[in-house]
Amino acid sequence: MKNINDLIRVLAGSMTLLSVALVYFVSPWWLLLTGFVGVNLIQSAFTGFCPPSIVLRKLGWLGDDGFIHWGGRS
Repeated sequence: MKNINDLIRVLAGSMTLLSVALVYFVSPWWLLLTGFVGVNLIQSAFTGFCPPSIVLRKLGWLGDDGFIHWGGRS
């Protein structure tokens, strides 16, 4: 998993599965998290704006080439 697209897919899938578990065990209101993840994926497909990539860039983990540098650049 070197590409940002792979990481975003893993992150979105994990958040969706987490929200399903929270709906089952805690409260149906956690479906809002699933909806938020879905809407964010759709808007990022159309606009190219992706909040996780901004965070990774600020941490120094995402290079200009779109590849992930785990732990930042040395």
